[in-house]
Amino acid sequence: MSSIFPKLAVVGASIATVGILWSSIGAFSPDEQSASNLFVSHAHAAEKATIIPAPRVNAAEKGKRAVAIFAGGCFWGVEGVFEHTKGVISAVSGYHGGSKRSADYKLVSAGLTNHAEVVRVVYDPSVVSYGELMQVFFSVVADPTMLNAQGPDRGKHYRSALIPKNNAQAKAARAYLTQLSKGKYWKRPIVTKIEAYKAFYPAETYHQDFMQKNPRQGYIVRWDKPKIANLKRQFPKQYRAKPVS
Repeated sequence: MSSIFPKLAVVGASIATVGILWSSIGAFSPDEQSASNLFVSHAHAAEKATIIPAPRVNAAEKGKRAVAIFAGGCFWGVEGVFEHTKGVISAVSGYHGGSKRSADYKLVSAGLTNHAEVVRVVYDPSVVSYGELMQVFFSVVADPTMLNAQGPDRGKHYRSALIPKNNAQAKAARAYLTQLSKGKYWKRPIVTKIEAYKAFYPAETYHQDFMQKNPRQGYIVRWDKPKIANLKRQFPKQYRAKPVS
């Protein structure tokens, strides 16, 4: 997903390391199956989940539909995790923070806009709460201590952020970031921000349901499938095998 090719001229690099770097290159061809699949295996792809408590303050939301927006690096993995979360009605990849005119993948990935890659999650509050979505997000989706980066990707468009859609969500988000900061669940300080909602712009069609459509793509196997495995392992009650689309 990174917009900058990794340097492969590493003397004496192990085959496993080359496989990881090569798999990142595969992300540049979303419509093709990357040759990096030959190097990628679940053995070295697995990543740790961070076990954190549920929020002490939750958003009181009623009805059958609510909307939340999360920025957590490459939207493929963020979307994929929430599509496997019970109570989620839909998850759509898109852009937030810049103008409608600049909501274009080439511009965003080149760092020429103020957009972040985000996912708009529509969910049923009677099944899954905003607090539970935040807990899943910080446990298995995004590392909140990485500034303008996630996984192998670098750039402000890969920043992590909570983008509340109402006052209840904003209050819960502020309280949870404070709670997690005091808990020191990560070795480094939390840098995730709360951003005021502006406008959500859906990403290009080929980005939607990307993990479902490209399960063997190199980037997906290396960086995103482990997130789904961690969701299933750490949140078995919230996990569903068949994703929404």
